This record gives sequence, C-alpha cells and structure tokens, in this order.
Amino acid sequence: MKIDRLISIIMLMLERRKVSAKTLSEMFEVSLRTIYRDIDTINTAGIPIVSAPGVSGGFSIMEEYKVSKRIFTVSDITTLLMGLGSLPGNITENEIVNTLAKIKSLVPAEQANEIEFRAGQITIDPRPWVSSETSMSFLDTVRTAVLTHRILSFKYSDRNGGRTTRRVEPYRLVLKAGFWYVHCFCLERQDFRLFKLTRMSELMMEEEQFKLRSVPETIDNFCDSMDKAFTRIKLLVHESTLNRVMDICESKHIEPCGDGNYIVSFPFFPDDFGYGMIFALGEKCQCLEPAEVREEMARRVRLMLDSYSG
Repeated sequence: MKIDRLISIIMLMLERRKVSAKTLSEMFEVSLRTIYRDIDTINTAGIPIVSAPGVSGGFSIMEEYKVSKRIFTVSDITTLLMGLGSLPGNITENEIVNTLAKIKSLVPAEQANEIEFRAGQITIDPRPWVSSETSMSFLDTVRTAVLTHRILSFKYSDRNGGRTTRRVEPYRLVLKAGFWYVHCFCLERQDFRLFKLTRMSELMMEEEQFKLRSVPETIDNFCDSMDKAFTRIKLLVHESTLNRVMDICESKHIEPCGDGNYIVSFPFFPDDFGYGMIFALGEKCQCLEPAEVREEMARRVRLMLDSYSG
C-alpha cells in the first residue's frame, strides 16, 4: 500500500537523523528504484528531503524543516483519521490498522484528546443501509483483479433487464452513492464501461493478465452522462411522502400547493428504474406531466392489475 509506505518513510526520517535507501528497501521489501520514486513523491509533496553520500550517508528531512516535527497540523491529522475511519468494511481491515496506528503516533500527547474528539465529530459511512453480502465478497475479487491486472468475466444484468456475458480489464473501483462500481475496458464492447457490482453474477477472476491502457476519467464522465440522461417531470405528492421525495430531490424543486400537497420537479430516467422510483412513492403521488409519462404509468398499472387479477 503506497500511502502506508510513504507515511512510514516520513516517520522514520522524523525519528532518525539519516536512513539509507538500502535500509528502506529491505524494510519495506521493495526495490531500490521504488524507494527512489517514493523519495521523489515525498519531495514533490513539499517535504524537503536531502541526501548524503558515502557509507554513513542516506536520506533525511532538512533540519530547518524538521525542528518542530509538525509536518502534519492538528487539522491534517484529524482529516486523515476521519478519512481512514470510513474505510473499514470497504477494504481489507488489516490494511488500515497499521496505517491508523502510525498516523495516531504523530499526534502530540498534549493534543491527543482534542484530535480524538474532532475526528469523532464527523462519521463517514458509505455503506448502504441494507448491504449485499454478494457484492462485498465480489469487492475483494475485483480489488485483487485491479491490483494484479487480471481479466474478470461475469454475467451482467442491465437496468432494463437485459443479461449479457462480459470479459473486462478492470482499472478502478468507484464508490458512488453507497454502491460499488468497477471502471473497466469491456472486451466485448471495445470501450470503457462502469459496471455495478450488485448487478454482477458468476464473477470469475481469470489467470490471464492484461497490459495497461490509457484510462479516461471516471466520475466526471459518469456524472456528465447521468446528467444528460435524466429529465424533470412534474409530480403532485402528499406531505406524507415528502420525506422519501427529499431523499432524491432538493428542496428548491419542491413547492407547497395547499391541502397538504406539493408540486415537485422530479429528476426522472425514462426506464424501468425511473418508473420504479415513482411507483415507490406510493398511491399519494401522481405524475402531472408530461403526458407520455402519465400514459406509460397508467399502462404499467394496468399490467400489474392484470397480473394480480389472474
């Protein structure tokens, strides 16, 4: 884990006058080239590293910079602890335990209580209320494939109920709105795609490894495409459904219209997922416009009635 190693190197140089590249290489079980890259990364981050040649030489943090050992401020350490505190359950637990312990060791004794209190003032838990055991087990497999450049194969169910077989080169794991996605190059479509882990089945990690490609940005492209995909429709909702509406829709798009009712400009995707969101609001929600959405809602209601009347 590169961040863990970088923090450990910084801590060693804070405590020791000098440390050699060979010592660091043996300690972290990486090549000398990797250590030199790590030193460059630390330098780039604004922590000045100086090197001394010879048998007793090595790397050290510039003394003028190191005097107070305050590379991280109270705010910095608090932010690191809050961020790492959100990771259990999302990545392997063992990987962050040592990192948390090392970061906490940077805390000055006289400020330990303050930092502990401030770090606990914000809780970040990206997991959904009802988590999927399958997607969490898939997460480990996908993460391993990302790190080792191994091809994944799986069955995938899209939002319209279509089911396809995919082979992909996985590049990034993406956590968005409580759900995990993997950003891949799809060998069937010959393009980059985002796949939702909860829609996967029969996931297999193959022995075959792939050569890395130039990877486009993930989140920005994903959000842009989602923004283009949805339109706004007008709903009439009763106040009893307002809490559910506000989970999806900002208050600026909700206007009272009397008798405990509200007019809502609602974000809508014209597919099974979008219609399902409207149905989930219950009988005290009515689509006012556009007409084609009203008609499609009525058609789907008739189909449901037919399925129950039999």
